[in-house]
Amino acid sequence: MTYLDPITACDFYKVGHKAMYPKGTEVIYSNFTPRSNKLAPNAGVKPTKVLFYGLQGFIKSFLIEQFNNNFFRKSKIEVIAKYNRRMDGALGQGAVDSSHIAALHDLGYLPIEIKALPEGSLVDIKVPVLTVKNTLPEFFWLTNYLETVFSNELWKKITTATTAFEYRKILTRYAKATGAPLDFVLWQGHDFSYRGLSGADDASNASGHLAAGFFGTDTIPAIDYVEAFYGGFNTFVGGSVPATEHSVMCAGGKETEEETFRRLITEVHPSGVVSIVSDTWDFWHTLAVTSANLKQEILARTPNEIGLAKVVFRPDSGDPADILCGIKVHNVDEAYDLEYAKELAKEFLVDAESADTPHGEMGADEVSGYFRYNGAVYLATVQIEWNRYDKQYYFMDGSTLTSFEPVELTPEQKGAVETLWDIFGGTINANYFKMLNERVGLIYGDSITLDRATDILQRLQDKGFASSNVVFGIGSYTYQYVTRDSFGFAMKATYAEINGAGVELYKDPVTDSGTKKSAKGLLRVEYEDTEFQGKQFVLYDQQTKEQEAQGCLQTVFKDGRMIKETSLEEIRQLVTQQLDDMV
Repeated sequence: MTYLDPITACDFYKVGHKAMYPKGTEVIYSNFTPRSNKLAPNAGVKPTKVLFYGLQGFIKSFLIEQFNNNFFRKSKIEVIAKYNRRMDGALGQGAVDSSHIAALHDLGYLPIEIKALPEGSLVDIKVPVLTVKNTLPEFFWLTNYLETVFSNELWKKITTATTAFEYRKILTRYAKATGAPLDFVLWQGHDFSYRGLSGADDASNASGHLAAGFFGTDTIPAIDYVEAFYGGFNTFVGGSVPATEHSVMCAGGKETEEETFRRLITEVHPSGVVSIVSDTWDFWHTLAVTSANLKQEILARTPNEIGLAKVVFRPDSGDPADILCGIKVHNVDEAYDLEYAKELAKEFLVDAESADTPHGEMGADEVSGYFRYNGAVYLATVQIEWNRYDKQYYFMDGSTLTSFEPVELTPEQKGAVETLWDIFGGTINANYFKMLNERVGLIYGDSITLDRATDILQRLQDKGFASSNVVFGIGSYTYQYVTRDSFGFAMKATYAEINGAGVELYKDPVTDSGTKKSAKGLLRVEYEDTEFQGKQFVLYDQQTKEQEAQGCLQTVFKDGRMIKETSLEEIRQLVTQQLDDMV
């Protein structure tokens, strides 16, 4: 961002506000708050809290480094000349006075105070994560002059961290349910987003993935950002594994793909983890035939210094849930006899809504589904009735099971996890779920969402497989398909001092749904036990100055200096502590 002039990192309408405030204005006090989860990314239930992260990086990189290097340390003549040129060219000659900008340059630092909640906190919607005010009366205009860049630099880091936390929460829940190792969760969500983000600087927002506690990332600049601004030198920030791409596989040739695999796993990477994109041509042939032909080589690979020697197969196209999990196969309890299993099959077929679109608006139809009974898989077909009014299937009176035949599933029908299980086997964990042989694994990184990840994990659990059999590449389909409105972030003034008197500010548009209704006056946030939600942050507005000085909002920046710092390790510890209370 070397081209960026920090004093003009704002909207044009901001530059004239100094003259618009009432004469005698001395203090403007604002807050930055997530106002709504209406458009939040979700997996069934929208998150009601945001994971606060990114303020320290913004302060150090922008409010300190950018302002020092590209404003305060430059000559006053140069910065004022550029400011006047920009204002005159856009708004008209002399439309904006620059004397206040010159006064700020003379001062040599930003006269503002930022109070914030601890980074890593899960903060409820409509509770401010920080407040800002000016510390010198002549610079009252500066508080909201900085609003644009505050919002621009913070909303996405918080949204990314919050979304990553939702992934971690889902992965932890399924790991506990299926007996998968919890420490693997930190590697199970892997950041693939960099190429789909909005420019190189957007990689700093991807660091929210790391702040949420994940280790797996392919976004190298996110690690650089954390090291620079969150003390990442003394802790493990993130990492990845050697991996191919389609150009590598294509260059090896279609007819000799198996030899390419053999060379990669025995010569190029004979130990440790290597991820190989496997759908360049025929994924199912690669998985079912090539992996079987290379079984001995795969099993014979040498563990690295931490005991890993895994070949990870990476499908990269198609429907993620179907490719990993195969078709839906309902398990019929082996305690039942075959006749009862057939009756249950009819129930499953309707409950699972597995019928195709009905042939007519109303009338009989046949639906089919797969069932595992006594170790064998059957294809069952049953006759049912379609009701066009409520668009539901119902059993016909005296409905019959027209077929219940054993079938041999193809690799595509089994899905990638079960196909690898049939070839390489594995272990049954303490929760009685299958875990693939430690020498093989799967990662899927194309168009993964919270909903798709949940569907995949649930379908694997239904099939008797532990959640740790797959890793998710979380890309820009997740981290870029968001906006400031995902959590309704806004920085708004709630208090001013004019001619020595305090004035409570607020907005409550009659044409709004209530989302934009603001708090009023000075603010205080406490972490309290609540009747229905347990411990959570609670906002109190219309506070006295003595009350505002209390609570969880603590000064982190004042008059150009960091007052309180936090480390990535501290953020991760707080995130984990809160996660443990939830899952």
